[in-house]
Amino acid sequence: GQPKLPKNFEEDTWAILKDAITAIFLKQKLSCDVEKLYQAAGDLCLHKLGANLYERVKKECEIHISAKISALVGQSPDLVVFLSLVQRTWQDFCDQMLIIRGIALLLDVKYVKNVANLCSVWDMGLQLFRKHISLSPEIEHKTVTGLLRLIESERLGEAIDKTLLSHLLKMFTDLGMYSETFEKPFLECTSEFYATEGVKYLQQSDIPDYLRHAESRLQEEHDRCILYLEANTRKPLIATTEKQLLQRHTSAIIEKGFTVLMEANRVTDLSRMYTLFQRVDAIEMLKQALSLYIRGTGQGIIMDEEKDKDLVSFLLEFKASLDKILEESFAKNEAFSNTIKESFEHLINLRQNRPAELIAKFLDEKLRAGNKGTSEEELEGILDKVLVLFRFIQGKDVFEAFYKKDLAKRLLLGKSASIDAEKSMITKLKTECGSQFTNKLEGMFKDIELSKEINDSFKQSSQARTKLPTGIEMSVHVLTTGYWPTYPPMDVKLPHELNVYQVSLG
Repeated sequence: GQPKLPKNFEEDTWAILKDAITAIFLKQKLSCDVEKLYQAAGDLCLHKLGANLYERVKKECEIHISAKISALVGQSPDLVVFLSLVQRTWQDFCDQMLIIRGIALLLDVKYVKNVANLCSVWDMGLQLFRKHISLSPEIEHKTVTGLLRLIESERLGEAIDKTLLSHLLKMFTDLGMYSETFEKPFLECTSEFYATEGVKYLQQSDIPDYLRHAESRLQEEHDRCILYLEANTRKPLIATTEKQLLQRHTSAIIEKGFTVLMEANRVTDLSRMYTLFQRVDAIEMLKQALSLYIRGTGQGIIMDEEKDKDLVSFLLEFKASLDKILEESFAKNEAFSNTIKESFEHLINLRQNRPAELIAKFLDEKLRAGNKGTSEEELEGILDKVLVLFRFIQGKDVFEAFYKKDLAKRLLLGKSASIDAEKSMITKLKTECGSQFTNKLEGMFKDIELSKEINDSFKQSSQARTKLPTGIEMSVHVLTTGYWPTYPPMDVKLPHELNVYQVSLG
């Protein structure tokens, strides 16, 4: 027949294992080596006694785990000291359960694995630890309060034991208690902390300092997630911080600081504002502030007739500063670019035709001879910038009338600083408005060139060389009616010498 188990085999074997578990939890020396204990647990499983062994191991572990956690009740009122005791208790538990798991490895392999919904020896230990922590509200509350105090101290600039913090948060994670027991109150405390700080700091600081502080706080919370918080905490933590430091104060930030930053051309601070507002979906509010700023700043200049002399220079400088801010602060955002265009168009057309006239006169000054100190390249750059303003003008026919009148003077009196620059401007206008807009202007140049050819031909003619008096320099322009501005007719009495030329030419 089959060999029978020795009498009291199960009880005797369990007695050895029980003594070992007790010794492990009490940090005493084992009465026999681990390999013998491992074999003892394996023998019980081999003889189908695994179920009973599992329950006995669980019961024995619970006795010791309960005692360890109960020992924490009423311990040090100093929260950091208390947290150190909890951490030591947890570390001891982990070390001890690792040894027990090693001894009971065959219990996991031969028995637990084959039973549905049964925890491994390690997970069973975790469940027991969690159970007795939860059964002691004082310990749970004191531990969470201590962790929250540590984090608050760190936020206030104090040095803390990050290792202790990290280990205890890892404990909550391993016990499956992190989200409900720690994360929820942590986010509530974070919200309260930054709600108070946001109001206080905004009252005490200027906007650049406040924005730097908010940016720094967001980075700190991000780093906190890397150092000791769970990765899943990052999103709600950052959202909570953004809400209290930014979202609640966007209107106040704009009201207190936007105009100041724009007027001082603080591109770095404006870039920070743009980036932070993007995080809380407040870009539309920033765009509206930009529009109001442009209209408000420009309107005072545009409507002041005494400042007409410098109006175009002001508009060019203003537009250049806005373009720089658009590129360096607002990431070339297309919506912001459109806001600048719309606001400028509104500005330039506040006084109907006057800006068109002033832009034409500004060009006349730049293209007229005697405009010293400006190179061809610089002049070309000025023309391009003025063309931007020209695009905003609604009354382009008014501009054309003044431009044509001034161009006629420059051409007829030989006052152009550069014919190349004149033709370049015509080309730019043609590109903008089409050939119909520049047809007459181009015709004026053709008349001047044709007149030069006629004058040169006349001077080389035999009639001019032999019959006419010498010593007279004469230049005649033959102009096409319709190309040039209309001038009131007048009777001209020529000197005798020119009458000779007139008769000869006739």
